[in-house]
Amino acid sequence: MHYLAKKRLIRGLLLLFLPLVFPLASLAAGLLDREVRAVWLTTIGGLDWPGRPAQNAAGWQRQRADLCRQLDELKRAGINTVIVQTRIRGTVIYPSALEPMDDCFTGLADMRPDYDPLQYCVEECHRRGMECHAWVVCFPVGKFAQQRRYGQRAINVRRPDLVQKTKEQWIMDPAKPGTAQYLADLCGEIVQRYDVDGIQLDYIRYPEREVGFVTRDPLPVRQAHVTRCVRAVHDRVKSIRPWCKMSCSPVGKYADLPRQSSRGWNARDAVAQDAVLWLKEGLMDWLAPMMYFQGQNFYPFACDWVEQSQGRPIVPGLGIYFLSPSEKNWPLLTITREMNVLRQLGAGHAYFRAKFLLDNVKGLYRYACHFDRQPALWPAMTWADSIAPAAPEVRQRREGYTLHLSWEPVEDNDPTVPVRYNVYRISRNIEAEPVLLAQNLRVTTYTYTPALPELLYDRFVVTALDAYGNESQETQTQPLPAPLWLRHLSPRGESPL
Repeated sequence: MHYLAKKRLIRGLLLLFLPLVFPLASLAAGLLDREVRAVWLTTIGGLDWPGRPAQNAAGWQRQRADLCRQLDELKRAGINTVIVQTRIRGTVIYPSALEPMDDCFTGLADMRPDYDPLQYCVEECHRRGMECHAWVVCFPVGKFAQQRRYGQRAINVRRPDLVQKTKEQWIMDPAKPGTAQYLADLCGEIVQRYDVDGIQLDYIRYPEREVGFVTRDPLPVRQAHVTRCVRAVHDRVKSIRPWCKMSCSPVGKYADLPRQSSRGWNARDAVAQDAVLWLKEGLMDWLAPMMYFQGQNFYPFACDWVEQSQGRPIVPGLGIYFLSPSEKNWPLLTITREMNVLRQLGAGHAYFRAKFLLDNVKGLYRYACHFDRQPALWPAMTWADSIAPAAPEVRQRREGYTLHLSWEPVEDNDPTVPVRYNVYRISRNIEAEPVLLAQNLRVTTYTYTPALPELLYDRFVVTALDAYGNESQETQTQPLPAPLWLRHLSPRGESPL
């Protein structure tokens, strides 16, 4: 058994027995090396990004700089997945052949900035080793006044056959056969043109009764309409890029439980959103249920999602905006308890939304930096592919206090599947955990300048990681010859004297 496999076995045993000995807080050290840690980056109205609209080069540069700042801070908080709102309300954040550009970047309907916001977000996430998933709002397509601003490009003008006029807004009708095709075309355009790591479907459900959407179809028929849309998107996305992860953000409670009622608001029975069926039929690779609850409205339903996960990641969305005094003024303990319990359950966590995390509301950002201080890889999509690529051959060269690692590209068993790379440092202290220095590298070089020069004389490991998340055996470098002063230190870094 190679080193990283042993590490995972030990961590698994720790996770099994630690909760019996230590309180929940002991898990905050981040014992897992496979866990989804996500955040929603909201673009509607510029809420999280881009903030203020701009109509000149200086303003658009400010938008790009603000995104980079946010991504840097999210990376420090352990985030490995950014879910960027890509389709907003019948509008998008990239130059599309199908829908107009949203006005959040320029303040003007269908006016484009001097850069492609989605392309920039994908590239900057990947530069930091984070995944970027495109968040697609499916059925709501905007209020009447908003849609009028887009003129002939508005979907209610171009495709009146697909939408229904409700009390305040236009909504795409899941019962119309063309709706599934339209959403598949839109998501296919995104995946074809951008190297997104996933597509996340939002509002892929019937609206609540208060909206005034009219349907006479019984529940099973409504469920079938929504599932048809999900299947059409899934099939289109996977035909273009099979490793692109499909997910949705369903209503936070799947259905009533034997001992806990959903109080009339759940995914399956209230809004015809049978997300568990989608897992069973392989239409979803992971779920991010919107669990913006606390207490008995959270924990039993979180357990239910995990129990019905079909072995795929469950990443509950946490309503961190409720920490704000202007919202429900929750105490920080409400969220931190949920994070700890989710980790015990083997689930990930997703923050809604980025601003409330980055603003460190009630100390949440500080807590997250501690809770997720050890980086985590995405769980492998073994249901789609379980064969790891070959290990890369690594070369190393020291230049002063800098170590240069390089390796030849590795090809996956399926040459169409991209391969990325992880770099680890293994301490001279045999009791220390390996440190993941870089993940999801899309290049074949890595430069390391540690704060402590003695770390240059540890061992370094490079692994290949295919786009499904399967990691190769490691290739360890030989440690550099230690200088005389370091030879007098014990493997713990202490003087034997």
